[in-house]
Amino acid sequence: MKDSPFIYGTTVSTHSFTNREKETLKLKANLLNGINTMLISPRRWGKSSLVEKVMADIHRKDKKIKTVMIDLFSVGSEEEFLETYAREVIKASSTRWQEWMTSGSLFFKKLIPKLSLGIDPYNDFSLSFDWNELKKNSDEVLNLAESIAKKKGIKFIICLDEFQNLASFNDYLDFEKKLRACWQRQKSVTYCLYGSKRHMMSDIFNNPSKPFYRFGDIMLLQKIEEKKWISFITKSFVGTQKLIDPKIAEMIPKLMKNHSWYVQQLAHYTWNLTHKKATIKELNIALSELINANSPLYQKETENISHTQLNLLKAVAKAETQFTSTAVMQKYLLGTPRNVSKNKSILINLDLIHEIDHKYEFLDPAFELWFKKQYFNEDYIKSI
Repeated sequence: MKDSPFIYGTTVSTHSFTNREKETLKLKANLLNGINTMLISPRRWGKSSLVEKVMADIHRKDKKIKTVMIDLFSVGSEEEFLETYAREVIKASSTRWQEWMTSGSLFFKKLIPKLSLGIDPYNDFSLSFDWNELKKNSDEVLNLAESIAKKKGIKFIICLDEFQNLASFNDYLDFEKKLRACWQRQKSVTYCLYGSKRHMMSDIFNNPSKPFYRFGDIMLLQKIEEKKWISFITKSFVGTQKLIDPKIAEMIPKLMKNHSWYVQQLAHYTWNLTHKKATIKELNIALSELINANSPLYQKETENISHTQLNLLKAVAKAETQFTSTAVMQKYLLGTPRNVSKNKSILINLDLIHEIDHKYEFLDPAFELWFKKQYFNEDYIKSI
């Protein structure tokens, strides 16, 4: 049996990567030309897959450009960030672990890193510093890539995922200023900073009072077009000796509102249920499986918000736009205009809703279908 052509739950940078031609060309051109780039979009829209694809292309074609990718999701302190950053830069600088071990004396003047190797040196390479010394001399770590690049005649592209998580660090404001002060002077290092908390990322890079204002080019990643998804789904079925009814191929991205993660997931569930040709029967079962699999999470989401926040979600589900009008506030029991404003901000910060073209909608299309079924008894699949 062939492997599924649809991938979700991990980054997609090879055969299941679809469309993004314009974004790929722009991001690659930016990074190759030394333009720092900030990539912003909601979670699971394909940012990491796009960056991985571009980095793989660059790494494959130019061995003098070293690429570093760091996920900051679980990095919880300035110390951990600096140690992680130093370790990954050193690892990327050479394919020989023997050179990693000599980097301490070559590129650090004030800091003395503790370097160690495990049984598998390529995967068990660790680095740490004395925290008191590191705090005083963090510039040595932040300038490490530039120092190595100048010494070896190479360049670095450093990609930091979930960049907004740095805002949770103690003394982040001072650290943010330090980052900008060091990175803006570097000539041989280009940064790609991306994250899924769109409101936080926008504030970091668009707010004139913040250190990273005008640090580089901002790319707001959009959803993949519906027609691209339909073509991708149809070809993927055919490529695995299966067929899909054209109407069903069209319904998958419509139901999932072109959300990359969920289009891939629903397409996979439908493909997995199909023996010869996917019809409305397979799609119905696939959609129920997808929503049922996520129901405990959705139930928890609704249990953890207040009654007025839940009511505001109901108004969003019904496509209301004038939340502070007397009629809407009374119909959905939203409280006062101040309550509405506060709850709207909370729901945005929780990644439950977002604003698109001056309208608010659910960030998670499958959650929206579950929500409408739960609170309005609407069928998952209606006339599309």
